[in-house]
Amino acid sequence: MKDATRVTHAGLHPHANHGVVNPPVYHASTILSPTLRDMRDLDKVEDADDTTYGVHGTPGTFAFEQAVAELEGGFRTRLASTGLLACTAPLLCYLSAGDHLLMVDSCYGPTRRFCRKMLVRMGIETTFYDPLIGAGIAALMKPNTRVIFTESPGSLIFEVQDIPAIVAEARNHQDITVMCDNTWASPFYFKPLAHGVDVSIQAVTKYIGGHSDLVMGAVTTTEAAYPKLREGWKELGLHGSPDDTYLALRGLRTLGARMPLHMANGLKIAQWLAARPEVSAVLHPALPDAQGHEIWKRDFLGSSSLFGYILKPEFSSEQQLGLLHDDLEFFGMGASWGGFESLMKPVKIPNTVGYWPRPETPDGQLIRIHVGLEDPDDLIADLEAGFARMAH
Repeated sequence: MKDATRVTHAGLHPHANHGVVNPPVYHASTILSPTLRDMRDLDKVEDADDTTYGVHGTPGTFAFEQAVAELEGGFRTRLASTGLLACTAPLLCYLSAGDHLLMVDSCYGPTRRFCRKMLVRMGIETTFYDPLIGAGIAALMKPNTRVIFTESPGSLIFEVQDIPAIVAEARNHQDITVMCDNTWASPFYFKPLAHGVDVSIQAVTKYIGGHSDLVMGAVTTTEAAYPKLREGWKELGLHGSPDDTYLALRGLRTLGARMPLHMANGLKIAQWLAARPEVSAVLHPALPDAQGHEIWKRDFLGSSSLFGYILKPEFSSEQQLGLLHDDLEFFGMGASWGGFESLMKPVKIPNTVGYWPRPETPDGQLIRIHVGLEDPDDLIADLEAGFARMAH
């Protein structure tokens, strides 16, 4: 079954919902039992295996989790109320005091803060590693290393990690779990579990939701990795809200139509930016001269709409950035991405291992851009007018 068919049909159970195609919103806390025996039987049901209590899942929750798990090629999926929680809660599930975490240095900023603050207070050591380390990660492993966290491409300069090489080194150590924040590609264009990863993480807020109107995260695991996640989800009381779950499942149904358009629009804008005199580099893994392009071509099934470009230093003053951004018609300035609308904003690079700048990332102002579903010619005209304002 192709992914476009899978996202259309996975998790559909109309016979369980009076023939309704899309499972309705289930607002529930208490689940009543008709008899004492039925109530005793509920005590034997594992969380998320059946409707036992609202926080453990409803028919709407199960439909969405099943659909995401099928798309990811995983055993089970559990939901969290935010994408950040989908990144951080698995760390709590698989790490204990005294353990060591290898965290990619190009990770999502709030994930970095969680490691540097919360995990420190819990007695968990974090080493941030160069995203391009590949098999060299073996040199950073310690006897107490329990998790390697990857994110490919990276959040700001879009480094593509050699996930299979990292997994191969991790498999030399019995107790290491490999996680991947897979939000950039959505489950549509990269399959971490197929490359040996144990835990795949999605910010459902982004492409799966697709309409900038929900906040949610999803975590999918292999069968071997699932027991620790199940236990942690139960102890932490994590779940996705009923309304956001409904919206996320509805968004998932059109992912197969939206992602190819995001990819095509993104590539057209990236190629246009690469030819601009104001731009010194475009950081898009699908471009042939981009860092990691060969790994991207080997492992990925497509590209998304999020990438970066670097303005030359002579175009990087605060006044020029204001002239570029303030009067754009179709590009908003916002923190999230993955929705139908285009976004663009200047960003700063935090780092701890000193990998910035690289030769392919020269000095200048880094701009992060998300290309939406508008006509790309309109977007190009909007950017062209912005560059003209900035130049003058």
